[in-house]
Amino acid sequence: MTSDVLKIADKEFHSRLIVGTGKYRSFQEMARAHEASGAEMVTVAVRRVNLTDRSKESLLDYIDTKKYFILPNTAGCYSADEAIRAARMGREVGLSNWVKLEVIGDEKTLFPDNFALVEATKTLVKEGFVVLPYTNDDLIAARRLIDAGAAAVMPLGAPIGSGLGIQNPANIRILREMITEVPLILDAGVGIASDAAIAMELGADAVLMNTGIAAAQDSVLMAEAMKHAVLAGRQAYLAGRMQKKLYATASSPLEGVVR
Repeated sequence: MTSDVLKIADKEFHSRLIVGTGKYRSFQEMARAHEASGAEMVTVAVRRVNLTDRSKESLLDYIDTKKYFILPNTAGCYSADEAIRAARMGREVGLSNWVKLEVIGDEKTLFPDNFALVEATKTLVKEGFVVLPYTNDDLIAARRLIDAGAAAVMPLGAPIGSGLGIQNPANIRILREMITEVPLILDAGVGIASDAAIAMELGADAVLMNTGIAAAQDSVLMAEAMKHAVLAGRQAYLAGRMQKKLYATASSPLEGVVR
């Protein structure tokens, strides 16, 4: 599997697990979980980073940028303008010209505003950003984002932080079949390792998660479990599952057996 790389824009990653930085009980726990996950990309909310006074403790102090690629995100933004400003701020302070683009359309569900996402994607791509938008599991929205220049599409599996797992596997299958130009990264809803494995078995190129690890009773152990789940799911997808059948087929056929 060493040759099975995830390519996004001009970068290659060997891990297909992307992890977040929120909700951990301490920065130290976060760092241990990142190590256990085997991830190479870590997403950081621009609004949570202390960008003005670097003399104070920051979560960035616990992320080895020689080991992890920083993916700034625009969490907490409710308009295209807000998200664009956050992305620009992240780039200006040296985080990255990549952005996990979030534009939330509803405060209770945290569902994305796909219209504003497309608008923000167009603007940021023109400004040289590599844009990875968090969106609904909707084929048409994904196509609009790709047309706008998105470097990947990141459909939700379930509402952010819900841990419900993939609620619409058929939609993910459709997206996998129809979206071939850019990577398909499942984002949001993963609660346990089997959710991550299922996402990969459905054909996702990668899985991004935060709460499923950070909110576990043992976040470090869960991070390790997620690492194995993503790898197992990817291997199963590449291997090709057996055909489902309604009736039994003997594992040891009787043809040629002398009775």
